[in-house]
Amino acid sequence: MSITSALSIVHPITLSHGLNAKVWDESGKSYIDFVGGIGVLNLGHCNPKIVAAITEQAQKLTHYAYNAVPHGTYPKAMSALAKFVPTAKPMVGMFTNCGAEATENALKIARLQTKRTGVIAFDGGFHGRTLAALNLNGKVAPYKQGIGPLPGPVYHLPFPSKDTGVTCAEAKAALARLFSVEVDVQNIACIFLEPIQGEAGFQLMDKEFAQYLREFCDQNGILLVLDEIQSGFGRTGKRFGFEHLGIEPDLLLLAKSIAGGLPLGAVMGKEHLMNNLPKGSLGGTYSGNPIACAAALATMEIMSDDQQMAQWNQQYTQMIEKYHAKWQTEGLTCVGPLTGVDAMRGITLLNKDGSAGTEILAKVLASARERGLLLMPSGKSRNIIRLLAPITIEPEVLEEGLNILGECLAEANQ
Repeated sequence: MSITSALSIVHPITLSHGLNAKVWDESGKSYIDFVGGIGVLNLGHCNPKIVAAITEQAQKLTHYAYNAVPHGTYPKAMSALAKFVPTAKPMVGMFTNCGAEATENALKIARLQTKRTGVIAFDGGFHGRTLAALNLNGKVAPYKQGIGPLPGPVYHLPFPSKDTGVTCAEAKAALARLFSVEVDVQNIACIFLEPIQGEAGFQLMDKEFAQYLREFCDQNGILLVLDEIQSGFGRTGKRFGFEHLGIEPDLLLLAKSIAGGLPLGAVMGKEHLMNNLPKGSLGGTYSGNPIACAAALATMEIMSDDQQMAQWNQQYTQMIEKYHAKWQTEGLTCVGPLTGVDAMRGITLLNKDGSAGTEILAKVLASARERGLLLMPSGKSRNIIRLLAPITIEPEVLEEGLNILGECLAEANQ
């Protein structure tokens, strides 16, 4: 086969097409999609408004490198994005091709603006697969194995959350220890964090610590970089996860559901950080492609209907909480706590002794797929089901999917 074996495939099927929360494989079998392209399809497969915007733009201009000759969709989409991000003052930004590229550019911006090189990130975090992004990830296997020295320096802290069991006090103590034992605070350029960790299993950062960290960064000239690549664009019940924490970022990383499935990311930042950089230090051939920008414009237009978004999220959240409570009431001991918040939820699976139910999740993934439901694993021990169905999923389809999941959990619980 011509595709590298280094790619890890969760579901060994081949898809042909999809619509909202359903996909079909090449044999014609249908599946309810609780994966959503790993958080890329918050508005579903082939959303009609997004497809129409893509089609219209494709008939006008398929590509131009914005830094060579500007095209109109880039500034339109960036202006819309600046208005869409709920900060006290509008942010300034640039488009990238993906989340990892947004991470890399944020590192460049932080170094250029602070004249420092050190970075702090968190255990369990995930910020991309490119070389500098790898070192930010709070997990060695499989991302850092055999790679050798990585760009740095990077220092990791425990992630405080009710979902991890790490308290605000413990995280503060770890931060204090870091600057007492490992590194001078004056060498730190930025701190990267996900308001709700994705790969780690949908863990919401402790609000008190997030606010403490915001103040700490302000006092020490450190940039706070919030990675909303997976938690952004309506996934958490709000436009962005940082709204749950009562803080604002210096730099904001975006991608995944920004453009309805097309490759696009962005770095947004405070004006004084984004406009005081060397000419040509940021850019890219494909970043801000006209078709992707058109898709982003359509995405943000749909998501700007806050009443509709709230309705979709409420329906999604209530259904998941209802079924989770039902499974626990029915005595499914393998079903542990719900992690995350609102429509960004994980279901923890446990063995009878309380240990991580890694094998249980593996069984559930396979049996659910056979029954027509696609699920995504997460967590350090791969024992947390990430629920990433489109928030536009029809109530009856969501209920059907959760019924299938319940059958699989009951079967694995025996």
